Amino acid sequence: MPRNKSGSSNGGVIGKRNLSSFGKCTQTIKNSTGTVTTQPGTRIVKVLNVAGGGGGGDTRGGGGGAGGTQIQEKNVDGNFTYSITVGAGGAGSSSDSSTGTNGSDSVFAPGTPSVLTSCGGGGAGSKSSSGTTQDGPGNPGGSGGGAGGSLVSTGGCGVSGQGFDGGDNGSPSAPNRSGAGGGGASAAGVNGNDACGPIGPTESNGGAGLDASPDFGTGFGACGVVGGGGGGGRGGPGAPSCNTSPTGGTGGGGNGGNSGASPPGTPGSAGTANTGGGGGGGGAFGGDGGAGGSGAVVVKELSKASGVWSMQSQFQAKQQGTWPFRFAVTDYLVVAGGGAGCGHYKGGGAGGYRASGYGPSPLQGTALDLALGEYSVVIGAGGSSTTGGGTNTPGNNSSFSTITSTGGGKGGANPGGSGGGGSAEGSTAAGSGNAGGFDPPEGNPGGTGQPSPRRGGGGGGALEAGNTDGQGAGGDGAPNTITGSDVTRAGGGGGGTESSPGSPAPGGAGGGGPGAANNSSNGTAGTANTGGGGGSASRGTSSSGGGTTGAGGSGIVVARVPSDFTLAVTPCTNATSTHPGGDKIATFTVSGTLTIS
Repeated sequence: MPRNKSGSSNGGVIGKRNLSSFGKCTQTIKNSTGTVTTQPGTRIVKVLNVAGGGGGGDTRGGGGGAGGTQIQEKNVDGNFTYSITVGAGGAGSSSDSSTGTNGSDSVFAPGTPSVLTSCGGGGAGSKSSSGTTQDGPGNPGGSGGGAGGSLVSTGGCGVSGQGFDGGDNGSPSAPNRSGAGGGGASAAGVNGNDACGPIGPTESNGGAGLDASPDFGTGFGACGVVGGGGGGGRGGPGAPSCNTSPTGGTGGGGNGGNSGASPPGTPGSAGTANTGGGGGGGGAFGGDGGAGGSGAVVVKELSKASGVWSMQSQFQAKQQGTWPFRFAVTDYLVVAGGGAGCGHYKGGGAGGYRASGYGPSPLQGTALDLALGEYSVVIGAGGSSTTGGGTNTPGNNSSFSTITSTGGGKGGANPGGSGGGGSAEGSTAAGSGNAGGFDPPEGNPGGTGQPSPRRGGGGGGALEAGNTDGQGAGGDGAPNTITGSDVTRAGGGGGGTESSPGSPAPGGAGGGGPGAANNSSNGTAGTANTGGGGGSASRGTSSSGGGTTGAGGSGIVVARVPSDFTLAVTPCTNATSTHPGGDKIATFTVSGTLTIS
């Protein structure tokens, strides 16, 4: 029986052939004009296109409109270089006879069928010049500019699908009216407020921007939010009730300027660079408008194969390595919180140190194969300090996926990721390291103390035991370049001494806090986000006395994946970056969530 020609070209599968794309979710962020070259297997991209924001108006000026903001999927060719134009922000007005300048357009792939253009944000209106009956209206744009204050005026219109209108001013009987807010990517600007009464919770504020982080992560704009409208400039004489700036919209909108009792007025704030935020309007008595923020273009090359695709194209894509990956080979650094030093000469142990791919080779574990999705990250706190011989505490565990590092042992014979240092009186035993029983080990034991002269042992570190110098020093931590910088972490805390004046025992390299130098003096805390152990305090002349011990340093987690993947983190205290070689890096200094896509 003859083969059906169309069925043969589709690998024998009957059905509609849909375009498949194997872009490996590669993401490129363009904050300035340039190009992007697609992966060989890419056929579909998702584009976030943000134009430059409009400039704010002068003297009770309106807030500038946000740059037009769009998210669209576009069909493209693989291994092809596309041009990108990133729009500049518009200049703010410095005269009450002129409006702010519109922002410039941002364009993806000009001159091709895949072109996507976002319109610059509308410049804002300014206060009316003497003898006129209407303030300057806001200009139309991607989002419209806000109307100037003092007299009747209208905000500029936004472009449908790109932004919203600027706010209006509508009462000729309100000579102290503030400028209206500029439109944002997700909401219109708010109308100007009346006279010089206390500003309300929203009057004259810029319209809210668009949260694009669900599609593109948080490594651009204002933590993934773009297109905020500028706040209007405050009107009225300088009564205390007038001295509140209208705020710019979320996503980089500049705040409006305050009013004052006399010139010069407070200028509006500029929109944030690479958010397309509108500039803030200038305050009363001659405040200049703020400039609009520049735009940005983010291109995400999609991996999707909906419907039916050719068996031959699937086979070819697998041979070329362009078929979508399901797992990311992930290197990690997980450091737990360091243990606190003790009031009786004992240094705190460093938090457990576990790593793959980077750092000393004897301490490198195996990289993780992680499926795309969300992963909880826990950052262990350092052990808490105490004064006068009270109870100190060990560090807390840090964790990521299947990797857990154990908190550092508190000063004394206490185990932990690395163990606490021993006492200088009574039992001088130290705490053991590698409390989690891992291979390779996560840490080392603390050093033993010496009774005469009294000197406590240093806490253990990732690379060595405490007290290896015989003088109570903390054990050194391990260097690691996973972030692209060579940073040493997980050093043990130094032991204390009773001698006066004495010499402080140093903490181990990698954030270990030095011990106290003489009677009743204080130990030093381990450095935050290194997992360093806290330095010991010295006891003092009475058995219950003594200084304050050093707290342990908090831990840290770093994940690094190949350039084919995209990382997003929450909350925004944490950060993502791209290594010059292309790898994506996520650094956690507080507990949160990592998303791999």
